[in-house]
Amino acid sequence: MAAAPMGILLAFAGAAFAGVVAIFAKLGYRNMDSNLATALRTIVVLLCAWGMVALTGKGASLGGITPKSWLFLVLSGLATGASWLCYFRALQLGSVNKVTPVDKTSTILTILLAAAILGEALTPIKIGCVLLIALGTGLMLTKKAEDPAKPAPQSASWFFYALGSAVFASLTSILTKIGITGVDSALGTAIRTVVVLVMAWGMVLATGKCGGIRKITGRGWLFLALSGLATGGSWLCQNRALQLIDASVAAPIDKLSIVITVGFSYLAFGEKLSKKAMLGLALLVAGTLGLLIPG
Repeated sequence: MAAAPMGILLAFAGAAFAGVVAIFAKLGYRNMDSNLATALRTIVVLLCAWGMVALTGKGASLGGITPKSWLFLVLSGLATGASWLCYFRALQLGSVNKVTPVDKTSTILTILLAAAILGEALTPIKIGCVLLIALGTGLMLTKKAEDPAKPAPQSASWFFYALGSAVFASLTSILTKIGITGVDSALGTAIRTVVVLVMAWGMVLATGKCGGIRKITGRGWLFLALSGLATGGSWLCQNRALQLIDASVAAPIDKLSIVITVGFSYLAFGEKLSKKAMLGLALLVAGTLGLLIPG
């Protein structure tokens, strides 16, 4: 599939929305259970997604969705839910500038899976870009933690949650690519969101965290709503982009949200990158942009 200009533009728009999600989450979820926060913000995403379906009149096409598309949309929703639960837990345990690079390694796995499952070409340029992304991520992770007082077990656990987020995010891109074939992108987003909502609230009920709703402050509700709106915008753009361009191109562009996230984390939390980490960020961005080169 040719990398259509509109698809690339939508992928960049999705990345812009995704870039601020982590910041809103970090600002609003500090004293809130991460599973509960994920469940609540998913309600906002659900309203955005189904509002778009109603606005475009695509709800009538529900009956035309094939069993295969239903299966993969549900699976992508489950993968998305798992990725969110891991990601926002990681953000509570580690700094934004440490969690985000690990999460972005999903780019590498997405490219490999796209080649193996979707038959997308794994060209020398893509291989070189993957190596740049891997090296850049590694350099970003060598910086010192901003909070030396944080207990060692907690500091270690953020990494595994962030890694889990990356794995599930890469599966989401592939499953969504398959599931939205022949399905309106807004409708596909809305269906996936229902799955995520059920999964998220199932986790809340299983862990008995519903009582935490009473403790949410006005600030918490504000950032829950903002992160939900940003996520909804990101999803709508990303899903449409996946219909127009290859998953191995759309997914990496989405990961450029790290540039926005790093910038906001400096302004909002004073989290600074070391010189080595800055070099890593530059390599990560160069590798991602290199994926846009034909051939």
